[in-house]
Amino acid sequence: MLGTTFLPVASIVALVGGRDGWMSVMPGFALGIPYSLMVLSLMKYYPRKNLLQISEEAFGRWIGKLIGIIYLLCAIYLGGLLLGQVGDIYQTSIMPQTPLWIFFLGGIILVLYLTRSGIEVFARFSEITFPLIVVAILLNVGLSIPRIEQGELLPILGEGLMPIFKGSLKVIPFVMTYILFLAGIIAYLPTDKKAIGQLKTGAWKVIFWAGMLDTLIALIQMLVFGPAETIRLVYGLLALGKMVEVSRTVSGVESLFLGVWFAAAVIKIGSLLFVAIWGLESVFGMKGVRWKHLTAVVFLGIAFKNVRAPSLITEIGLVDEYLIMPFVSLWIPVLWGVTRWKRGAGN
Repeated sequence: MLGTTFLPVASIVALVGGRDGWMSVMPGFALGIPYSLMVLSLMKYYPRKNLLQISEEAFGRWIGKLIGIIYLLCAIYLGGLLLGQVGDIYQTSIMPQTPLWIFFLGGIILVLYLTRSGIEVFARFSEITFPLIVVAILLNVGLSIPRIEQGELLPILGEGLMPIFKGSLKVIPFVMTYILFLAGIIAYLPTDKKAIGQLKTGAWKVIFWAGMLDTLIALIQMLVFGPAETIRLVYGLLALGKMVEVSRTVSGVESLFLGVWFAAAVIKIGSLLFVAIWGLESVFGMKGVRWKHLTAVVFLGIAFKNVRAPSLITEIGLVDEYLIMPFVSLWIPVLWGVTRWKRGAGN
């Protein structure tokens, strides 16, 4: 769930929340808890089915297909944009002379390898990568403490609670992308009572720790750069990495953080490729490796069409805020409510 959010999160919340923006991260992530619980609660009634299949049963075939098409478009377009972001970050940060297609092709090949190996291998890769991401983030934050500027957070809540509310609205799309993946992967999860209880516990723990890490990232950038500079630095964590010094012998360690971020990007793009494949299977009955490869080609096409920040970052924000967030935030509670009502009515 942490995905690629830890690079732009501080800039996003500071833009709408100012110096209090860092306090909006956790409330935004917290909304993922009830949504995750609603998704997981449907598993015991519809074992081995994803939410697209459940939607067809609950709403009828044509509405279910429409939901599936929107689900599919969300995954494909965002996946391609995130692949484009990989090339943009590496070319502008540490490899300006390397052609973009190298980054795009390398990223999509690794994503395809992981997804072709199956959901279990993909999950194990995520389990191995997550601790590395956490260590890299904590190391970056810890080594940046000497550069903290006193007074950057003052006055706290100087403009009331409205900045926190506005910032939370910008964070919620991160959570909704995670719900897209959860909506599909539930078909592969165990459905006995004990397993569902463990999954529910794991869901809120993941959301809590991802929210805490992103809060810490936003806080340290606010303390070091101040609100105005935090807004300007879209990839502020990399700027912190360039400033880090260890005993005046090791400096400019942003390459380490870029390596960790690349692994996180592969996980998120891979999860969206899975989402797209599940959408193709559920809506159009398209199964097999060739459709996975064709989807990867579409990802590449979208990446080549959107190759530069800030337009790329703006486009990702628009997709998150005006497509994925309203779609998921409406779809999940309505589906949950309708299925509960139908079961209560004996249908």
